[in-house]
Amino acid sequence: MSKQAQQTVLAAELPERGQPLAGGVFVTRYWLNGVERALILLPDELSGPWGEYGAEIKDAGCYSDGEANTRAMAEAGSVIAIKALELDGFIPSCLEGQLLMAAKADGLVAIREDRFHWLSSQRSANYAYNMGFGVGWLLNLDKSHERLARPVRSLPIQ
Repeated sequence: MSKQAQQTVLAAELPERGQPLAGGVFVTRYWLNGVERALILLPDELSGPWGEYGAEIKDAGCYSDGEANTRAMAEAGSVIAIKALELDGFIPSCLEGQLLMAAKADGLVAIREDRFHWLSSQRSANYAYNMGFGVGWLLNLDKSHERLARPVRSLPIQ
């Protein structure tokens, strides 16, 4: 990393949804763990398996906190999770994936529709959640299959 990513954003400096912010596109405001945050879709596209089929990763089952899930995935050796963190981003959770789908449906962001995208929320030892952005499907699929991942960044709003 050549420079450190932006760590917070002032509410008065938030752009309109769909406009550039912190190296990506501002998706929406949302609340996570009692903190209002700005969700940002990064331009990078990663590809690979979520993890190992049959290996449950402790602390990667959160439906809302993609950053915590991605950190747990990386600690367990997930290559796409490590790559996302190296970009100062993370793989979105189910909640964050649905916020991306809403922004895509509103025409604010562009996300590939021809392949399923990994979400960081683990379903079980064998499955993790995926989002099909073409029609908005939320599925759980075999963790060992190769899928895309679109990293995001989440900044606390001050």
